[in-house]
Amino acid sequence: MPRFHVIIAVFLGFLLDCLVGDPEKLPHPVRFMGSGIAFFDRLLRKNEEPPLLQRLKGALLICLIVFATAASSWLLIFAFRFLHPLAALAVETLLCAQCLAARNLRDEAMRVYHRLKAGSLADARRAVARIVGRDTDRLDEAGVIRAAVETVAENTTDGVIAPLFYLVLGGPVLGMVYKAVNTMDSMIAYKNERYRFFGTAAARSDDVANFIPARLAALAMLAASFLLRFDAGSAWRIFRRDRYKHESPNAAQTESACAGALGIRLAGDAYYGGKLEHKPTLGDALRPPEAQDIPRATGLMYVATVLCLLAFLLIRLAVAVLYYNAL
Repeated sequence: MPRFHVIIAVFLGFLLDCLVGDPEKLPHPVRFMGSGIAFFDRLLRKNEEPPLLQRLKGALLICLIVFATAASSWLLIFAFRFLHPLAALAVETLLCAQCLAARNLRDEAMRVYHRLKAGSLADARRAVARIVGRDTDRLDEAGVIRAAVETVAENTTDGVIAPLFYLVLGGPVLGMVYKAVNTMDSMIAYKNERYRFFGTAAARSDDVANFIPARLAALAMLAASFLLRFDAGSAWRIFRRDRYKHESPNAAQTESACAGALGIRLAGDAYYGGKLEHKPTLGDALRPPEAQDIPRATGLMYVATVLCLLAFLLIRLAVAVLYYNAL
């Protein structure tokens, strides 16, 4: 049933995230999700078991975490609704804010930018290591910039716009379920000996969950490149050419649009755990990357997010109005 208070909670949650982000000292649902995932990982995973059984156990882990997340989120909101509708709205607003990572993503990227502007490549490497999975100790300045820009572009989908999509679609409960799926992907969806089979279901679930939001995020980033007077024509061309040049069906959607808008080349070979991995590049190297590309990327992220927020909320509002008029 469409509910107007979901629209209010999502909007206020977005504003709250923009203002304060996720203070590190406060408890966050993702930490509880991570603890639950780690517990069931230790309980269920046995690398000596047949691959099919490992995959089935990985699927069971998803079911357990999704059920626990949905049930706990619903019960929390239900309990506060007994106190007062405004108390429930406050809880829903907080949960919506905790599903989003726009402010934290921006702050972490700008930390890299400020270290570069201060002239400390070593500090910039340490700063970018907080937000990327690759080895950063041998990155030059251009490599640090590319890593930061790629992270902002990729996480525009799974850190911001995908949560918004599910929050507007199903409220804080569905938003939290998405965060659980995304957290499982980041923890156990690795193609290494430990998780090659056990993490398959987590990886596939995250791919499915992000399929539509990634494409909506890319289209919003193309529109944002036009509004910010970046090279929207190049963004469209590179997006069409490079959006599937990634192992994930979703990651290169926004990365390619961002690369085209900024006129720089992203992705390519990188070291992970001391091992060089060969990856295709995204975009054309029309110019060398510069530190200013980091705030440019965060600008693209924020404008694309606002465009999606307005579009999602307007659609939800229209559905709600049509529903109540039909009663």
